[in-house]
Amino acid sequence: MMEWTDRHCRYFLRGFSPRVLLYTEMITAAAILRGDRERLLGFDPEEHPVALQLGGNDPDELAAAARIGAEYGYDEINLNCGCPSDRVADGSFGACLMAQPQRVAECVAAMRAAVDVPVTVKLRIGIVDGRQGNVREAIARFDESDYAALHEFVETLHGAGCEVFIVHARKAVLGGFSPKDNREVPPLRYEVVRRLRADFPQLTIVVNGGFRQADAVIEALEWCDGVMLGREAYHRPMVLAEIARVLYPEDVASMLSREEMIDRMVRYAAHRMACGDRLAAITRHMLGLCAGEPGAREYRRILSEGARVADAGPDLIRQAFAACGGRAMRGVESAPPCAGT
Repeated sequence: MMEWTDRHCRYFLRGFSPRVLLYTEMITAAAILRGDRERLLGFDPEEHPVALQLGGNDPDELAAAARIGAEYGYDEINLNCGCPSDRVADGSFGACLMAQPQRVAECVAAMRAAVDVPVTVKLRIGIVDGRQGNVREAIARFDESDYAALHEFVETLHGAGCEVFIVHARKAVLGGFSPKDNREVPPLRYEVVRRLRADFPQLTIVVNGGFRQADAVIEALEWCDGVMLGREAYHRPMVLAEIARVLYPEDVASMLSREEMIDRMVRYAAHRMACGDRLAAITRHMLGLCAGEPGAREYRRILSEGARVADAGPDLIRQAFAACGGRAMRGVESAPPCAGT
């Protein structure tokens, strides 16, 4: 998620499940080729397994960016063909690429030739022109012509070497809809993803969209190969631990408690602040740790307001947790020096 799943967010989320595959926010290939690569691509080794999500439509640029990402150590390179935002569409990438399957196939083939790690694609089940007069009707309908276009898109990209597809089970409206509307107004159609899975049994099909409870994720895994979580994992990250307990009971003994998560993030914050990062850049991703617990509002308030104070340090994290019923404050352990990562 753009401006959400940065390195600090991913490090935090890793603490809830050792096996979940984490994704970067979408980064354009052009930014990687011409921008501050360390700022854009640097990550902590504890984030593994982690995938780099790219945006772009130029095969050469995407191949070069994928190669750089692989050199940085990313475990997967993902091409975003699902983001419907106007800003992304203005750059002629994201969900609008679903109208150009041959172009995307060229991009996938170029990226596959450039790296040894998997190249995957994230997409919607279809796209709708938001400038047409019958938008509501178009997003409410999913007929055989819609499925044929989706089938062709997947088949074409498979021919270019893509074996893994992450499918957001909604249509995307290009123009006229806000990002929030695009997440909520088009109806979820898991049956379409299920049909796609049946038609392409040789592929890995991951479903995305609308999952909020661990039991719904477990149920979906009975018919698909994986489930991608977005905002729910961000706002209530304990859902990752709930899912992990069911899928990997052998890991339960080593899973971190909230108290241990706090200790881990205090150490991380001390390390990253020594590297020049702001405390607020880290704690803004931690607001959901105590979601649903007594004192959660006070926990969020202390983190949100306190992290903006000029001399705030990592111990603020423990202060906030204490307000939510956590243990009393103690000093910050010595943090490892910054090694430029």
